[in-house]
Amino acid sequence: MATLLYNNRPSLHPSRALSAMLADMLREPQAPATQPTPAFVPAADILETAAGFELHLALPGVKKEAVSIEFLDGELVVAGNRPNPAAAAREAAATATEAPVDNAENTPAVVAPAAPAAPVFRRTETSYGSFRRSFRLPDTVNVKAIAAEFADGILRVVLPFDTEKVTKQHITIR
Repeated sequence: MATLLYNNRPSLHPSRALSAMLADMLREPQAPATQPTPAFVPAADILETAAGFELHLALPGVKKEAVSIEFLDGELVVAGNRPNPAAAAREAAATATEAPVDNAENTPAVVAPAAPAAPVFRRTETSYGSFRRSFRLPDTVNVKAIAAEFADGILRVVLPFDTEKVTKQHITIR
């Protein structure tokens, strides 16, 4: 004979049952990472306007000087590095030096301020490290007129239309 178990708790608290069911459905399929990946791929949006194309790359936390844009044989290559804050703090702590200590009896000892401890990742959803994206450009893009600007973590590259063909060009970021 089979035993049938009945749970009447959901009927007593329907909102709790719904919350538990939604929590199970929306639970993350992957366990959260505790270490960042060594490289990442920035998100890119490509827009087409009447004047040409616009490429928008999301690079939060990346300095303008850490980004390189090159055009080589029909491809636009954007490369750079996004520093890991924990690794940067560890490097800063390693380079911190202690103050020299005087051995004179009446001179108080000088203590160097302690370097802040490197942060420890408890959960990581952001990627750090080097990145490289390449985009094949059509022959209708005027490579000599490509312009790039970096503001608010977004790299905006303007690719105007033209019929000239260039095989190599370095683009400076404003």
